Amino acid sequence: MKLFTIGFTKKSAETFFTALERAGVRRVIDVRLDNSSQLAGFTKKDDLAFFLKKIAGIDYVHLPNLAPTREMLDGYKKRGGSWEDYERKFLALMRERAIQEKLDRALFDHACLLCSEHEPHRCHRRLVAEYLREHWGDIETRHL
Repeated sequence: MKLFTIGFTKKSAETFFTALERAGVRRVIDVRLDNSSQLAGFTKKDDLAFFLKKIAGIDYVHLPNLAPTREMLDGYKKRGGSWEDYERKFLALMRERAIQEKLDRALFDHACLLCSEHEPHRCHRRLVAEYLREHWGDIETRHL
């Protein structure tokens, strides 16, 4: 199974949609807690679903159960918490939610996890991809 990840920050719409098309992405899975903020630009929920389908024939789904809680996110982003603490809490949340048992694997084949962070290193989309690979096995992840 191929699974991609992408962040929209620091990307033009052209760069963003071209990367998805070239990778052969069939579905974008939005793992953001808040996908309707004015700061999301061309990736606001309804706009993104329209653009993906119109530009590249890509499906869109929002899975907020793959997002951190507001408290977790604020602790890391607004209150200067450590990445290590955030990562530990987020992985515990994934285990508590038992996402590997509740999600349809087929939804993730040639899908792309979307979040806002430019790089995947300190982003929960990478943690989701690694968590699923750990539980499902044969997942090849590529960060766009």
